[in-house]
Amino acid sequence: MKKQVIFSLLFLVYSLGVWSQYVVKSPTELESLKKLPQEKVYIDHTGPVLFAGEYLYYALYCFNAQTNKRTNISRLAYVALVNDEKEFVFEHKLKMDGGLGQGDFFISTDVPSGNYKLLGYTQWMKNNGIAQVFKDDIVIINPYLADQSKLWAKADDNVAIDKDSKSGESRVIDSSTVSFSIDKTRYAKREKVKLSLKNYKGYLGNGAYTLKVRSKEQLGRDSFMDATSYADAYFNVEKQIKQRVGDSLFLPEQRGELFFGTVTAADGSPVVDKPVVISIPGKEFLLKFSRTDDDGNFYSYLRKDYKVATAVVQVEDESARYNIKKGAAGNLDISTIGFSNYTLSEKDKETILARSVQNQIENHFFQVKPDSVLQGDPIDPFDGGTPETVFLDDYTRFPTFEETMVEIIPNAGYRNGGKANDFVKVAQDYETYDEEFNDFSSIIVIDGVFIPNHERIRTYDARNIEKISLIRDKFRLGGVDYQGIVSVETFDGNYLETHGYENSSVIDFKKPEPVKNYYNQRYDEGDDRYSRIPDYRSILFWKPHIVIDKNTYEFEFFTSDITGEYEIMLNGFTSYGKPITMTKTFSVTDNPTAN
Repeated sequence: MKKQVIFSLLFLVYSLGVWSQYVVKSPTELESLKKLPQEKVYIDHTGPVLFAGEYLYYALYCFNAQTNKRTNISRLAYVALVNDEKEFVFEHKLKMDGGLGQGDFFISTDVPSGNYKLLGYTQWMKNNGIAQVFKDDIVIINPYLADQSKLWAKADDNVAIDKDSKSGESRVIDSSTVSFSIDKTRYAKREKVKLSLKNYKGYLGNGAYTLKVRSKEQLGRDSFMDATSYADAYFNVEKQIKQRVGDSLFLPEQRGELFFGTVTAADGSPVVDKPVVISIPGKEFLLKFSRTDDDGNFYSYLRKDYKVATAVVQVEDESARYNIKKGAAGNLDISTIGFSNYTLSEKDKETILARSVQNQIENHFFQVKPDSVLQGDPIDPFDGGTPETVFLDDYTRFPTFEETMVEIIPNAGYRNGGKANDFVKVAQDYETYDEEFNDFSSIIVIDGVFIPNHERIRTYDARNIEKISLIRDKFRLGGVDYQGIVSVETFDGNYLETHGYENSSVIDFKKPEPVKNYYNQRYDEGDDRYSRIPDYRSILFWKPHIVIDKNTYEFEFFTSDITGEYEIMLNGFTSYGKPITMTKTFSVTDNPTAN
């Protein structure tokens, strides 16, 4: 028999509420849940002081709280920025790879000056409250808004400005494991800097590290939490959940992003044991099948890098009308969170003005210095099968979908369903002479939207269709057997706009943040493309994660037009959870050869 592709869904034994918080029902369940270790998160970032018009870049590390090694529990993590009114400025969803995630946030002119908190967590960590969550101070200065009261110190306030007392110093924590060096300590504008990174301890130094190069902060205090400080501050976080029988908890996203919701009848009662189909449309469509539980809940894990942040959720049964609602995870309780009291004074005005002008000029030329978004892994809708594809323009066209199936498409066509609806059957492939006959319906999707009732598309206008693809393997989805997949693609790819199935809900949701390759400015000899473009970068190099598994690494970056002191920081953790923090300083001057 040809390969039988099976789509499987892990059915949890437990009931899911619409807020993704499960109630622990027995001591046996509680004991099983407590065996799953808690997690903790660390975030490296480009703060602590940021201006409107700048990016907050961040690199996330997620650890098993019991072993201090990178987690293999959660597949998603969350990064949030909260203002001192306890409001979320953003909450980013990150897909983790081996416990690592990354992202960025552009600080627009709508974000007011003030003290903020950067948070990092997983859904599983939320069970232990804000104490389990990573927290670090961020200060945002927005000189474009009139109200600066939250940061501006009045002359008679006598507020001490806590500036960086370690300015000009280099910090080294355990340079015997991993270390780096640069070719000199003084550079000219737009000069190449060569950085060599060495791992002296072999497998003991292997791990993941963040490497950043930025101008020394003239306005900020030393509030950045490096890896070593984090290891001390979060050493005693909870190692397992604290819930008891009868308590509610957040479920871990172990197998991908949890997509869940409820199905209710017209009278509001839960709909029990009904198949639910979740389709994410597009050329690289994604199909997930679920079934409602005793409380009308359905759920599935989105494991693949879906391309469209829209899902079509459908109940196949047409004997009644149903209401479908997507669930949402409960909010993190941040009511007890505290904020710093950072303030500015009159002497900071000149620095603020200069940095604001530099940001405006740099943003003006943003298009010539773009970051690139890495495309996620491609989705194979056919799970390894090779489709038989027919482009309709290669044939005489027929007006309807049914006529097209009869006249053009081999190995597929409508079958009489008897008392049930007629359906499209895909012919089996008997080339190995051992495949048992079946009379199963096929799966049909149009532009990635699942079609539960094949009768409804018999007269669909075939002039809209560009191509039809067939897979002739047997599939099992949500406990139901199907024979083959028929994938119909329209010219405009917009079938969802006309999809009118009653027991259907189109749900928009938020995708994980894209993974990027951050722009690295170069001034190579003979390349004068940037000779007339000003360069006011304060961040010269940003590499969210360097996964070290060999002895030597070489990096290059170029200085900008901003003179002054710069800092290189290598910050991260060995594969055994040991924190490593190293910094070195260098200067950029108009006359680097002067003593």
